[in-house]
Amino acid sequence: MENQVFLFDEGSSKLKVLLGGKGAGLAEMTNIGLPVPPGFTITTNICQKYMKVGEKVLDQIYDQISAKLKILEEKAGRSFGDATNPLLVSVRSGAPVSMPGMMDTVLNLGLNNKTVNGLIEQTQNKRFAYDAYRRFVQMYGKVVMDVESQKFEDSIEEFKSELGVKYDTELDVNTLKKMVIRFKQIVKKETGKDFPEDPKLQLRMAIKAVFESWNSKRAKTYRRITKIPDDMGTAVNVQVMVFGNMGDNSGSGVGFTRNPSTGKKHLYGEYLLNAQGEDVVSGVRTPQPIERLNNQLPQIYEDLKKFAEILEDHYNDMQDIEFTIENGKLYILQTRTGKRTAQAAVKIAVDMVQEGLITKEDALARIEPDQLKQLLHNRIDPDVDINVIAKGLPASPGAASGKVVFNTDEAAELGDTGEKIILVRPETTPEDIHGMVASQGFLTSRGGITCHAAVVARGMGKPAIVGAEELKIDLENEVFYVNDVEVKKGVIITIDGGLDHVIIGEVPTIEPELTQNFRTLLNWADQVRKLGVRTNADTPEAAKNARNFAPVNRPLVP
Repeated sequence: MENQVFLFDEGSSKLKVLLGGKGAGLAEMTNIGLPVPPGFTITTNICQKYMKVGEKVLDQIYDQISAKLKILEEKAGRSFGDATNPLLVSVRSGAPVSMPGMMDTVLNLGLNNKTVNGLIEQTQNKRFAYDAYRRFVQMYGKVVMDVESQKFEDSIEEFKSELGVKYDTELDVNTLKKMVIRFKQIVKKETGKDFPEDPKLQLRMAIKAVFESWNSKRAKTYRRITKIPDDMGTAVNVQVMVFGNMGDNSGSGVGFTRNPSTGKKHLYGEYLLNAQGEDVVSGVRTPQPIERLNNQLPQIYEDLKKFAEILEDHYNDMQDIEFTIENGKLYILQTRTGKRTAQAAVKIAVDMVQEGLITKEDALARIEPDQLKQLLHNRIDPDVDINVIAKGLPASPGAASGKVVFNTDEAAELGDTGEKIILVRPETTPEDIHGMVASQGFLTSRGGITCHAAVVARGMGKPAIVGAEELKIDLENEVFYVNDVEVKKGVIITIDGGLDHVIIGEVPTIEPELTQNFRTLLNWADQVRKLGVRTNADTPEAAKNARNFAPVNRPLVP
């Protein structure tokens, strides 16, 4: 078979269809000299063939995978599966069109009862090694062996309760060792199979799982909503692991080169010290605003700003960046065109024209017609008295009212009947996508502005408040509490994703005002359009709206 496995330095952004967005981005960043851990990409062609002929396609490219893995070993100075100096890898999906969180990832792959001792020898950090090991068994069990994630989460809560601690980072090494054993027992009980100890088998099964996640329920739902073709397939990226959970001079985060909610030009995002990337986006711990990194690791913050500027200038668009800090060294793990609200899209497009980065025609092409509808989000009437019961992080602007619903399946059913609902969850996951589509907006008690709920809300143009830690959510009894306030399923609430307010009852809203950036964009559109535009106005209100949208420099024609 012709080459279907590309080292990052063999690819480029021109091969995006073949390498997927993530693989193409990793290749491009490698080639322009950014600090990217080495890796290789298995092409979308193999995924397409896998969907047709099954696992035997992996046999056909096994030699290619082995050859590229050997090169990774040479670059890293470590050996995959070696008991004394082990190489660990991540296995990530990457479709040609961005599908954030919809497909699967496995981190810390290559660990077993022998290689964990080699990791301890490498790092001289026993707690870190067993933290990586329990994370690997948990993630692999969920993603590859299809064990319900809650089984592991319940076990973690039991261990934390026994120790009387709140965060995973407070678990000691003996507890983490017990956790690895417990997690393997869960896998055995739920699947009837032992957890695989052979790293090469772990890798093969993980690649297979990523291919199969292309046709998962959540991925299919997302493609239907966003009109992504079903026959694209996903690439698989295998990359040398770098670790953000090695202590307080390590960490992981997500950054945007501009604010994805407002479009303002500044480095925007979140991070967690002593954490892996999944901790940031999952909502298990509430991340810190990226500006605080300047106080804790100032050189890392300066490097991150520099790399963000390089990437935005290279792509001439706002970038969404994932990064990891390992023992005081910064690595960039992904770049992609950042999802943004309609308000941000308009501001970024206009600003980039004025900065000389793109043309007016480019700016117009970057605004999707559906995004213009989002610019007409209502907002809460400032003259109305409101009963604010909680606040969180303003993840996606706009105001929405609806009945509180806690179950995503029920949200999907009610939403399909036309019922207006607000989905309330501790955090959302890709499995919740069908309920999120049917909701007016989202409210979560955990997570930050780069968590799953926030990213999905901005992409869909729906309001969202995340990280509202005052909420104590009881999913079993379908109720949440804020101090002495009880809110049961079916109670109407209003959320304002711009002001971060959670309000009891339905609140009157007012029409949005057209910003100067929006008017500028409409004028540019009027300059290049070839069709005449008219309006059918049967009421004074309709006529007023038509005049508001009229070009500034052209007279209205009755």
